[in-house]
Amino acid sequence: MKNNQINYVEFKAKDLGEVKEFYTRVFNWTFTDYGPDYIAFSESGLEGGFEKFDGEVLNGALIVLYHENLDEIKEEVIRAGGKISRDIFSFPGGRRFHFIDPSENELAIWSDK
Repeated sequence: MKNNQINYVEFKAKDLGEVKEFYTRVFNWTFTDYGPDYIAFSESGLEGGFEKFDGEVLNGALIVLYHENLDEIKEEVIRAGGKISRDIFSFPGGRRFHFIDPSENELAIWSDK
């Protein structure tokens, strides 16, 4: 993994079982379950996952970049005019935060460190 490169894409899903069945059947993706609210996929060309989401899906994709030092890159995002939309939090496998860029796009940055 390299700093500042797209590493993962995350989608929203109302029904994880249904979306898992669809992508397995149509594209032969494989899945790993991480509890009742998250599944990760592989064999797609880019690693990613689906998060259970009950609201209206307006923009279902979250692009996730990698950086080994979250505190350092978070400060750089803020200095450059980005806004933190979800502060650093832990999840199985690492930590991440979300930010809004100057065009109002939401992205995330994660680290396994």
